[in-house]
Amino acid sequence: MARKCRKCVKHKDRKCRGKRCKLWIRHAIKKPGALTKTVIARYGKAGFTDEGTIKGEVLRRLAKVEGTTGKRARLAMTLRRLRR
Repeated sequence: MARKCRKCVKHKDRKCRGKRCKLWIRHAIKKPGALTKTVIARYGKAGFTDEGTIKGEVLRRLAKVEGTTGKRARLAMTLRRLRR
């Protein structure tokens, strides 16, 4: 029997039907923009590329940090790999 995503059932999202949640990225990002604000606070403009994305070096450094910031940085690295 297929399990539905609890969050989609809770919010009655119609896009999430079937075995796996197709909106897992939306559910994984709890606070959009929080990592960007952390990078601004720690590194300022030096933490970003000319395009406005967070530098890979900064992401790798933040991924080593424990806690919420580390989790967000690791997810950002995963999403960056999916974008290719």
